[in-house]
Amino acid sequence: MKKADLVNQISEKTGVPKVDVLVSIESFFTNVKEALAEGENVYIRGFGSFITKKRAAKVGRNIKQNTSVNIPEHYIPAFKPAKEFADEVKKLKTLKSKSVNEEY
Repeated sequence: MKKADLVNQISEKTGVPKVDVLVSIESFFTNVKEALAEGENVYIRGFGSFITKKRAAKVGRNIKQNTSVNIPEHYIPAFKPAKEFADEVKKLKTLKSKSVNEEY
């Protein structure tokens, strides 16, 4: 599902114009990004948590030049689904299979 599909579905179910739904979704994404960039986690009960995870410093390899590269400690964004959400997904018997080209 793409963002446009999500906007269309929400608009149809709520009767809110697509433009307003798009603005709301974009605002949500922006607020989550800003909160994570400031080191603040976002918790949505029944859905999940947008969190930052700390990655330890490590030594990587540049295979082409056969050299070692030091990768410093850094943070990455992550999503942890709520238990109810994860249980719903586990109940699925099959997934809709799409090729990579169809999805994008």
